[in-house]
Amino acid sequence: MNARGGGLGVLLVVALVMAGLVLPRWLVFLLALALAKGVAVLSVVVLMRAGLVSFGQGLFFASAAYAAGFAMRWWGVREALLLVPWSVAVAVGLGALAGLLVARYRDIFFAMLTLALSMVLYGVLIKAYGVTGGSDGIRIPTPTLLGLQLSGDDARLLVYYLAVAATAAAAWAVGRYAAAPAGYLAHAVRDNEVRVAYLGAPVSRIVYAAFLLSSGLAGLGGALTALNVGHVDPGLAYWTTSGELVFIAVLGGTGTVLGPLAGAVVYELIRSYAFKYAPYAWQMLVGAAMLLIILFLPGGLWSPVERVWRRQQA
Repeated sequence: MNARGGGLGVLLVVALVMAGLVLPRWLVFLLALALAKGVAVLSVVVLMRAGLVSFGQGLFFASAAYAAGFAMRWWGVREALLLVPWSVAVAVGLGALAGLLVARYRDIFFAMLTLALSMVLYGVLIKAYGVTGGSDGIRIPTPTLLGLQLSGDDARLLVYYLAVAATAAAAWAVGRYAAAPAGYLAHAVRDNEVRVAYLGAPVSRIVYAAFLLSSGLAGLGGALTALNVGHVDPGLAYWTTSGELVFIAVLGGTGTVLGPLAGAVVYELIRSYAFKYAPYAWQMLVGAAMLLIILFLPGGLWSPVERVWRRQQA
C-alpha cells in the first residue's frame, strides 16, 4: 500500500462523477454498492498491512448498517450527513471494545476471534426479532442530504455521489495512514514484530490503532451499503460477508489504495452479470472468472496499472 498516485485518484473521482450523469440508474446503483464494499475492503487491507487477516469485518459492517437503520426508525433521523458519522462512530466504539481482546492475538487466533465476534452479532440480530426484525431485517427509508429530499432515480443518484465522496475521503485517509509513521510501523510489525518491540515501539498500540481504523472503514462501508440498498438484514454480519471482503482484497491487490476499490467494482459487475445470465450457476461462473484473474494477475487487478504508473513517474 502506498500514498502515490494522487493525481490518478483525482482523475478517477472525476470519472465517477461524470459516470453518474451518463450511466443507466441500475449501473449507478451497482457502482454505489461496489464503492461501499470497496471502502470495507480497505479495512481488510489496513489489517493485512500489519500482518493480520480478519474474517470478522462483518461485525463492524453490520453494526454500522443497523445503527443507521435504528437512527431512522427510532429517532426519525433522515439526514445522511448525520447518519454516516453516527454509524461510523458506533463501529469504532465497537472496535475499541473488541480490540482490547483481539489486538493481543496474531495469525489464526486473530482470524478466528474476529470471526467468532461477528457470528455473535449475527446470532443476536437473528434472535432479537422485536428490535432487529430477525432474519427479515429492517427497511431503510430514503435519506436526505443537506435537507434535500428526493425520490426514485434522483435519490439513488444522491446516494451514489455520497458514496463517491466518502470513498474518496476513505482512500485519502488510508493513503495518509500508509505514509505516516504508524503505517510504516504496522508494516514493520508484519515483517518482524519482535524486532519492532526491541526497538522500543509499542506493538500493541500499533495493532490497536490499525484495528480502530479498520473498524471505522468497515463501518463506513456498512453505512453506505444500508443507505444505498434501503434494507439491512443479519446476513451483513454473517461469515460469508467477511470472507467476501477478504476475497475482494486479494482480487484487487493489497499493495495499493486503489486496488481494493477496483476489485470491488469488478467483483460486483461479474457477479451481477453472472447472476443475470446463469442464475443457477452464477457462483461457479464468478469462481471461474476470479480464478483466471488470480492466475494471470497474481498481484491483483490493479497491479498492471500500478506498474505503468511507476514507469511514468520514474
